[in-house]
Amino acid sequence: MSGHSKWATTKHKKAALDAKRGKLFAKLIKNIEVAARTGGGDPDGNPTLFDAIQKAKKNSVPQDNIERARKRGGGEEAGGADWQTIMYEGYGPNGVAVLIECLTDNRNRAASEVRTAMTRNGGNMADPGSVAYLFNRKGVVLLPKNELSEDDVLMAVLEAGAEEVNDLGESFEVVSEATDLVAVRTALQDAGYDYESAEASFLPSVSVALDADGARKVFRLIDALEDSDDVQNVYANFDISDDVMAEVDA
Repeated sequence: MSGHSKWATTKHKKAALDAKRGKLFAKLIKNIEVAARTGGGDPDGNPTLFDAIQKAKKNSVPQDNIERARKRGGGEEAGGADWQTIMYEGYGPNGVAVLIECLTDNRNRAASEVRTAMTRNGGNMADPGSVAYLFNRKGVVLLPKNELSEDDVLMAVLEAGAEEVNDLGESFEVVSEATDLVAVRTALQDAGYDYESAEASFLPSVSVALDADGARKVFRLIDALEDSDDVQNVYANFDISDDVMAEVDA
C-alpha cells in the first residue's frame, strides 16, 4: 500500500497545480452538495459535509461556490441535480483491480464514459462484486508533517480508533475504520494538528507490484477515468516501489 499512498500524495500535490483545476473544483462542489442533501446543510451537525467543505477550502475553491453548493444540497436554495452514486468494477493493465466511484445525474452517460476509458486504456469491466471484495472501506486522514513526528500523531489518534499511521514523505496518512473517521479527525483537531483531508476511502487488502511500464499504463487508465465529469474517485490495488516511482517521474 505504501507505493499506492505515495502515488496518492504525488497526485494530491499535482492536483493543486493541475490544468484540470476546474474539473477538480466541480468534483469538490458536487461532494458538498451531496453531503448536504444526505445529512443536512449544517456542517456542525454533518461531519461528511464538514470534511467536504474543508477539502474544498484546502484546494482553493472560492467561498461563494462552497456556500452555494451547501445551500443547494441543504434545500435552502433551488437547483441542484439529482446525483446518484454508482460503483463500477474492472481490471486494468497487469491485472490491477479497479473500483470506480461515480456521482452522476445520468447513469447511461456515466456507464458509457467509464467503459470507453477502460477499453481504450487496456482495462475491462467486471461483474459487480468480482473486484470490490479486494478492498476495505476505511477512514483516511492526510496531514502535513510540518514539525510533527510519527509518534506525535500516533499519540493523538490511538485512543480515537486509528489503526495505523503511514509516513508518506511530506505528510502522514492516518488509517482507521470508516466509522472512526470523525473521532480520529476530531482527536487531531483537539491536539492542534492541521489536516489536509479526511474522507472515507477504499484501501486494497492485496496489492499488485508494478514495474515502470506497468505503472505508466495504470496511471494512463486512471487519468482517463478521472477525466470524466461523472467519475468522483478511482481506487486501484497496485503497489509501486520508490525506485519505480522515481523512474516513472523521470
